[in-house]
Amino acid sequence: MDKDYRILMGNEAIGRGILEGGAKMATSYPGTPASEILSSVAKFSIEENVSCHIEWSINEKVAYEVALTNSYSGKRSAVSMKQVGLNVAMDPFMSSAYIGVKGGFVLISADDPGPYSSQTEQDSRFLAMFAKVPVFDPTTPTEAKEMVINAFDFSEKYEIPVMVRPTNRICHARQKVPCYDIPQRVEEANFEKNPPRWAATPRFRYQLHKELNKKIHEISKEITYTPFNSGYLLSNSKEAIVASGAAFSHIYDILEDIDLLDKIPLYQIKMPFPINNTEMRRLISKYNRILVCEETYPVIEMQMANLKKVRGRRSGDIPSEGELTPDILYSSLRKFLRLPKTKKRKTPPRTKEKRPSLCPGCPHRASFFGIRKALPKGIYTSDIGCYTLGMNMGVVDTVLCMGAAITQATGFYHSYKNSNQDPPPIVATIGDSTFYHMGPAGLTNAVFYDAKFVLVIMDNSTTAMTGNQPTPETGIYPDGTKGKSISLEELIKGCGVKWIKEIDPYQLPEFIKTVKEAHNYCRSPKGGVAVIISKHPCLVDKRSEKKWPKYLVEIDDECTGCKFCIEKFECPALIFDEKNEKVKIDYNICTGCGICAEVCPTEHIHIKKEL
Repeated sequence: MDKDYRILMGNEAIGRGILEGGAKMATSYPGTPASEILSSVAKFSIEENVSCHIEWSINEKVAYEVALTNSYSGKRSAVSMKQVGLNVAMDPFMSSAYIGVKGGFVLISADDPGPYSSQTEQDSRFLAMFAKVPVFDPTTPTEAKEMVINAFDFSEKYEIPVMVRPTNRICHARQKVPCYDIPQRVEEANFEKNPPRWAATPRFRYQLHKELNKKIHEISKEITYTPFNSGYLLSNSKEAIVASGAAFSHIYDILEDIDLLDKIPLYQIKMPFPINNTEMRRLISKYNRILVCEETYPVIEMQMANLKKVRGRRSGDIPSEGELTPDILYSSLRKFLRLPKTKKRKTPPRTKEKRPSLCPGCPHRASFFGIRKALPKGIYTSDIGCYTLGMNMGVVDTVLCMGAAITQATGFYHSYKNSNQDPPPIVATIGDSTFYHMGPAGLTNAVFYDAKFVLVIMDNSTTAMTGNQPTPETGIYPDGTKGKSISLEELIKGCGVKWIKEIDPYQLPEFIKTVKEAHNYCRSPKGGVAVIISKHPCLVDKRSEKKWPKYLVEIDDECTGCKFCIEKFECPALIFDEKNEKVKIDYNICTGCGICAEVCPTEHIHIKKEL
């Protein structure tokens, strides 16, 4: 095969590996740090003119089931998601381990130790062990690509789903990656009927579980553990380090920095589950003390099961939470190896952190301001997306998981009502992509059980937080071609909602009036859930048609410096001038939306002209 080299992001390398591995279907739902994987599959398939069904599915469960079924027909498939997305797909994930596959089936679950953009920093390797499927843990973008290809082979050999678990540092690192020709073979689907397997009842599941256990036992024999560097074989050290994933790369660099790379045995665990028990027993017998470095749960450490010799998260030698950064690993390594403090590595000074904020001109900011203005004493349930930052404006009280804004609004309503209390105003906020993902079931439930609250769907016509992937409403496929558009309003009507109104939040006075009308309706004798579609395109989405007016805004000399616009509206383009004790506009980032002119309580912000 011809070989070329490219500088690729980890997610791009994984996307390339999916196609080089022969996948004929790739599905996903966007979520950082996994978002770029499917986009890369689409990009490379177009470049290489490769036939592959590629879809942004409605959610992770759907993505998993669609790709899995393709593998039933003997063709290779891949599904990618972030770690909390795997929670959504847990039902088919657990069941598919028993049922197995025909064509190679690879699940890429990207983890977020830290966490930096997630509700949790859960470890997908733990879920792989729970489901009894093998999992690969890459340390570099190149290795991630290679592991995806190997995972397809593993999957077909043992007829089992295989997980590849990159973390954010692997997903977003860049490296010179070898790229090979993508197979151009055309495969026919061939689903062989076998109801006891593909439609297994509980009686057959017992037998499938026995077969699964045999598979895991055989897979564990495939992997042997040798030191990363042959120089370790000459070492007489009684201490060793076992590491996987990004932690392995950090440990390697640290040992190199402190001149111990050829003195301390370092073992890389490429497959954290299932562990080769024979090799692990040999490893434990060879050394007096072993430090296990892994993110984020003690998956390897638990399987080694020797508390006297094995050190790690359970012993407290490695922190039990947070990302294993080089600084943290150096501190743990220094204590484990009993190194003098003089060998401490230099670290750059920390910069002052600034809390995240919605972009200048973001339509969500206008929506949140209008909600707070209309119903200042409400309970505000919200969801996962850019709009979570509404908490900075005091308009987000709860955030649980995808779709929970609606179900929690229902819960609050019934909680007050069942206590014979008059429920306060309740406003749920959710993005359009998040609503498609998990909203209809909760909304149908709310309507059926006669909950009464205002639901504001913040429709910016994209999945903004994860890179502006298209939603079903836009009707755009991953390769950019036009498909079918699914009407958001029709979907809401299908859930049984009777009061729906669409409005642009840039029309702030009218938006505030609409929120009040919605609340009055839902609390009327025949009222129910009232839905406002707050529709305005995302300003950073390159695909959106920016047809709204843009204004030159100015602040006059009579500004009182009350800071209302800064504290209650929180637009980054509004800055307080400490010297003059007045607010000024940063025209470098001002988008010209003009909403601040409506916000100023003293009317000292004016629209000078339309640009």
